[in-house]
Amino acid sequence: MLDPARKRQSSHTVGMTAEQHLARAVRAQQEGRRTDVIREAEAALRLRGDHPIAHNILGMEALGRNDPAAAERHFAAATAADPAAAALWLNLAKARRLQGDDTGERAALESALETDQRNLNALIRLAELHERRGEMGDATTRWAGVAFIAKEHVSAAPELRAIFDHAREFLSRRTQSLSDALAKGLGADLESATPRDRRRLSAAIDVMLGRRRVFANECFGMHYPFLPADEYFDREHFPWLEELEAQTGVIRAEALALMASDDSGMSPYVAMPAGTPENKWTGLNNNAAWSALHLWKDGARVEEACARAPLTTKIVEKLPLSGIPGRTPTVFFSILQAGKHIPPHTGVTNTRAIIHLPLIVPEGCAFRVGGETREWRQGEAFAFDDTIEHEAWNKSDQDRAVLILDCWNPHLSEHEREMICRMFTVADEQRNV
Repeated sequence: MLDPARKRQSSHTVGMTAEQHLARAVRAQQEGRRTDVIREAEAALRLRGDHPIAHNILGMEALGRNDPAAAERHFAAATAADPAAAALWLNLAKARRLQGDDTGERAALESALETDQRNLNALIRLAELHERRGEMGDATTRWAGVAFIAKEHVSAAPELRAIFDHAREFLSRRTQSLSDALAKGLGADLESATPRDRRRLSAAIDVMLGRRRVFANECFGMHYPFLPADEYFDREHFPWLEELEAQTGVIRAEALALMASDDSGMSPYVAMPAGTPENKWTGLNNNAAWSALHLWKDGARVEEACARAPLTTKIVEKLPLSGIPGRTPTVFFSILQAGKHIPPHTGVTNTRAIIHLPLIVPEGCAFRVGGETREWRQGEAFAFDDTIEHEAWNKSDQDRAVLILDCWNPHLSEHEREMICRMFTVADEQRNV
């Protein structure tokens, strides 16, 4: 026979809904009354046998008393009733993990990801599962997903931060392992390759290893489609570079004389109109930190400047420069002062190649185009595509000087060059119609 208190409690449950029983179960959970939690959740199930919350509550209680088999039965029922709830799948995965059921755990975690491919907990548990089983390929994929999402958690709790650190360390080890394997497997091939092929394959390996970003052309003028987006052009396209390099001494002497002159004709390379909003060039605007003397500018010869460097002018006149009326060639001495930096930027059109002839290069000067950084070497010219992001540094305590000029992109045919010139001529004429 029930005592009066139990009788009153029993009578209060008559006519209650499943949701009311669950509310009482949650309250009992919060107050640590586990017996009442179970009784109320079971009462809810008697009213609605497939209630996912009731099954989940009972599953958690089963885990609490170290009965993962019972927990699995409840969580399986909960996921069947509400398959879109990722948390239920994660609970089912845990119950199966505690029973050593790797296959079942994986299935539950993959079901959680079917509801949300960015579910961090599911990704972490899957990564741990694959790593535990030695399935390194799948573990790498899942840890990579964790590391990607980690970028969004700048203030992660210590426990989560430790998991993110593990993800990054795991990926670093896997990358190094692949790097070592590639070096061993392709070492002989790279050694016997031509400089061009070696550079390309080395870049491809760096892309595969995530060490190199692939850069595309960004033109602030005309983009000519289907030209290779090559950061540095192969020297074989420019057989005349050797003739230019042979004149380095003459050109350098004129550059030194200009730099020592009180009236060099040099002016800041960056000169923006008044009122231009602040941007990456603001620090160099009207600043001699980066200065230039143009011998040709926008396709026109600058006679006064050419008179200041007559020997350089004669040398340049013999070169196969690009020639688009009103646009190219451009030829100038570029002076970057000690300790200065030219920020990342891109050029106007990929129909041209830019040539650098280093003249005065103290240690600590470097030049990056896309994913490749090179040091200038006095008298060693190179060609690059300036519509691929590039930047320059002078970390020395001396000024750096380079002769810069442009020629046609070597991948253009002679007929294409002619048509490009006519295209711009027609476009310029049309502006005034």
